[in-house]
Amino acid sequence: MTISVGIDIGSGVVKTALFRTEGGKCEWLAKRVERIRRRDNMQLAKAGYDEVLEEAGLKPADVDYVATTGEGENVKFATGHFYSMTTHARGAIFLNPEARGVVDIGALNGRAIFVDERGKVLAYKMTSQCASGSGQFLENIARYLGVAVEEIGPLSKSAQTPEKISSICAVLAETDVINMVSRAIPTPDILKGIHISMASRLVKLLKVTGIMKGTVLLTGGLALDVGLLLAVQEELVNEKIENLVVVNHPDSICAGAIGAALWGAFRHGKLRELQQRAAA
Repeated sequence: MTISVGIDIGSGVVKTALFRTEGGKCEWLAKRVERIRRRDNMQLAKAGYDEVLEEAGLKPADVDYVATTGEGENVKFATGHFYSMTTHARGAIFLNPEARGVVDIGALNGRAIFVDERGKVLAYKMTSQCASGSGQFLENIARYLGVAVEEIGPLSKSAQTPEKISSICAVLAETDVINMVSRAIPTPDILKGIHISMASRLVKLLKVTGIMKGTVLLTGGLALDVGLLLAVQEELVNEKIENLVVVNHPDSICAGAIGAALWGAFRHGKLRELQQRAAA
């Protein structure tokens, strides 16, 4: 039996997942999702770690491997660190075993990942850091429009005449939005336009990776944005990509932490095997 913890530190949220792995069976014991909001991400990582252990009735001595991903290289109590591309891929397969593609939409960028049934990364493509297709950009626009983050998706779905954002630069895109407001463009139409613009880039990323059929799982902080999910689905239709199905999962935001925990358990098992062989 292996007890492992995965900690995914993103630009906006710290995610923690606790797993018990035994005989090939993985049991998810506890999770924490905490928005950073200008707080110290290392302190949030430690707090999340302590809380998932407390919930599961475990102590630090019971943990075999603490795996970090994202921006978690400097977590002092970690056993090892994994590249976020591989953790999101593995976490996506855990959440949806049918997934063969992953679209991870974080605070600063988006990326498309082509995976196999084991969660191995076959190909990937990422947006540029300046792209306006990011969670932080969307939150900034929502704040400017006076809209709560939770309202973005439903409002976008109610749009009648979407006003598409043309610029890929976040600064220029924000200027576009200011101009739209001055022209009295309805908020739902602005948000839908942003979603369409983001969806267009994300679908292009999917096409570049080579995945053209099967299930694609949205992960990351924007995965549960119903307006963005709808926009991606509509963009697939516009691009005449009929063999891809894009879905999300209630725990999509935890994919990186899940993958880190599972890869940590796998690495611990391999190290234990090597030690046993050396002692034999």
